[in-house]
This record gives sequence, C-alpha cells and structure tokens, in this order.
Amino acid sequence: MRPIRHILVAVKNPDASSFPAVGKAAQLAQALGATLELFHGIATPLYFDAYGSLNEISGRLRRQTPGKRVTQLERIAAPLRRRGLVVTTAATWDYPAHEAILRRARRTRADLIVAECHPTPHVLPGILRIPDWELLRLSPVPVLLVKSRTPYKAPTLLAAIDPQHTFAKPLSLDREILRLGGAFSRALKGSLHTVHAYVAVPSLALGMPIDPATLDLVSNASREKAESALRSELRGIRINGARRHILPMHPIDAIEKTARELDSAIVVMGAVSRSGLRRFVIGNTAEALLDRLSCDLLIVKPAEFRKRVQTRSRGPHWIPLNPAPHL
Repeated sequence: MRPIRHILVAVKNPDASSFPAVGKAAQLAQALGATLELFHGIATPLYFDAYGSLNEISGRLRRQTPGKRVTQLERIAAPLRRRGLVVTTAATWDYPAHEAILRRARRTRADLIVAECHPTPHVLPGILRIPDWELLRLSPVPVLLVKSRTPYKAPTLLAAIDPQHTFAKPLSLDREILRLGGAFSRALKGSLHTVHAYVAVPSLALGMPIDPATLDLVSNASREKAESALRSELRGIRINGARRHILPMHPIDAIEKTARELDSAIVVMGAVSRSGLRRFVIGNTAEALLDRLSCDLLIVKPAEFRKRVQTRSRGPHWIPLNPAPHL
C-alpha cells in the first residue's frame, strides 16, 4: 500500500446544502498531510435531434456547465484552503458517473477516493449501475464510502479480516486492510479493532448424527484454529486481545454485530470483484453490508487487482431524439 498523498473527493451535487464526504476527506487530508481535489463528473445527458431544435440549447449547456460547476466547487474549497489545505477543483463531461470518477483518480494519481454512499437501498445495483456500488467493485485504489454525517473524533475502526482464507480472498488482502486501517486510526487518533468470523462446525458434520460431547470438541477445535490463524496474522501489529473479536458466524453477521457493539465510525474491509454467474452465486461481503451498516466503509482491493475501466473519457452523453427517417 502506497502512502496517501492525494485524495479525490467525488462531489455528487455541488449545489447541495451540506457535504459530509468533503468534510471527512478534509479531516483525513489534514491528518495525513495530503492534498485534496473536489471533482464533479458531469454525466447529465445532452439531447440533439435531426431538425436542430435542441442542438443550440445542448451546445450552450455543454459550454457553460463545467464553468458553473467549478465555481460551485470553488465555494466549497474556499474554507478548506483557509485551514491551510491544498485543494484543487475540477468538473468535466464524462459518463457514467463511476467511470468518470475512476478516470479522474487515475489521471491525478489519487491514492484514495472519498464518495457519499447512495442514500437508498441497493436493489439490483449491478443492473442499475449505482455509482458507489460500482466504485466498490472497480476501483483499484481504496474507496471511503461516507454514510454518517458525524465528523470523526477519536474514531473506532473495525478491520474485517479472514486469516483462514475461508472465503477465497487473496492472501495479501488482510495485510492491505490492516495497513490502511492502522494508517487511518493513527492519523485520526482513534483505535483499531479486528473481527474474524469462522465456521464453528463444518457443514458436512451438521447433517450427521453427532453427540453433544463430540460437537463441543469440534467447536472448540474450530475456535482454537481461528484464534491461532488470527494471532499469526496480527504478529507484529499492536492490537491487544480486547480489540480482537472472533465470532462463530457468517462474516456479514459478525461484522454488523461487532460494528454496532463498538459503535464503529469506519469498517475497513476487502472487496474482490467477480464477474458472471459466479459473483451472483458467491456474492460479496462488502456489497452485502452497504445497506446493513450505518457507519462509513473503507474498501480495499488486493494489490494484484487491475483496473477494468477504459482510460479515455467518453465526454458528454449525447442522446438522439426524433432521428431523421430513412429514405
């Protein structure tokens, strides 16, 4: 994991009344000594027709909108600069929104993307292409999805790791999660906890007749194995026993339960983007928790993750109306 030196803040609506993602990104930038860019990808469709009645209006919008958005972003940036932060602003025509953000992050060599979480439930997010869900899947750099408006104040961070690699996560992912969680907790003067979910009784054993004593032996052995794997993963990392949480349940339930009990401000976890039928069968823990957690999510990708978004900007999203009839 490279140090966080430049943070890209995706500003969904520069005309909004409040900007919790900007505020939290500014906290991080100040604590980490990083620069900020406030970015708005203009994905609003422009319409044209064969008869030219809409073309002049669309052309005017294309010329005027970026300047208007930058002016709005500059108003947001002004108080941050008075605090001593280095802040730039940019607004460009590009679509869809998540691709615009990822292309800008690549162009500016951003080390972290900060965005607000979609306010409504993520129903069929892969079909509807909800921006925060797509960022979670496709961004090669860490993404902080802001759900809570409360500023960070000595926050509790919860790093969700899988040292037994039960759920097919890459071997390096836990280290990336712990490194980033540690960097954030130190910068924000908070505390870092870990949570590890494990299988108490193998599913094959559940379908077999088994006496209570044997069941206890299997459960205890599973617990000892999970504790050993966690100790090995945390070797050399200063997280004491009280901040190590091991639960015999599904990862989604374990993370949600622990985050709620600790009143976590940020849950740090990994995401492995899958494609095709396999991703719908297996699912993704980070995606499933988007709507279940009330705190912010810091999503980390494996070091070997490769970008999947085209490099070249798409420009304005032109939509034809009333096409000329074929002769």
